[in-house]
Amino acid sequence: MYLPKYHALTDLEAMQTHIEHHALGAWVCQEDGALVANHIPFILDRTLGPYGRLIGHVSRANPVWRQLGVGMPSVVMFMGAQTYITPSWYPGKRTHGKVVPTWNYVTVHAHGAARAVEDPDWILDMLQRLTESQERSRSNPWSVADAPDDYVRKMLGAIVGIEIVIGRMEGRLKVSQDENHEDRLGTVEGLMQEPDTQAHVMAGLVRKEIEAG
Repeated sequence: MYLPKYHALTDLEAMQTHIEHHALGAWVCQEDGALVANHIPFILDRTLGPYGRLIGHVSRANPVWRQLGVGMPSVVMFMGAQTYITPSWYPGKRTHGKVVPTWNYVTVHAHGAARAVEDPDWILDMLQRLTESQERSRSNPWSVADAPDDYVRKMLGAIVGIEIVIGRMEGRLKVSQDENHEDRLGTVEGLMQEPDTQAHVMAGLVRKEIEAG
């Protein structure tokens, strides 16, 4: 990933938290000599290695898991808040006009070798952890144990686990750092007037960077 220094997100805790809050990853690896992408919800297990490991699953009918050789590199991209930034929000548009549109976003890339796991106990534990991570905040959370045992075992046979021990992480926090102070303030004001939640989240990120100086 192209990564200017002023956009680099280097804090490990921040990158791990980003993954936990944006669990659906775009996983890219090789299949028959070509690149293939799959969108998979992952759990980040922080306990293994310096960066942790990602665990998830794919359908057994998906051929990607059969192509995973020993040490085959892959990358999983976790996209966070993203939104278009119009130069109409910049005071600079009115004073000198030397402004252009841009796109703000936050993303974390996790690099590592992937392996397929067919052990049903491993897969069951992964499913329980994945489900709990998404259900814990609900007033009436569902758990894997709520389904009949024979049904769960049948479903386990239809999927294959994926484990990626992370060997390298990189993050990009592109939140208007390369604009001047007045234009960044204009961006925050403009984003807060947009109707979508992502724009409001981005406004908070831009404001936080302004306050950090």
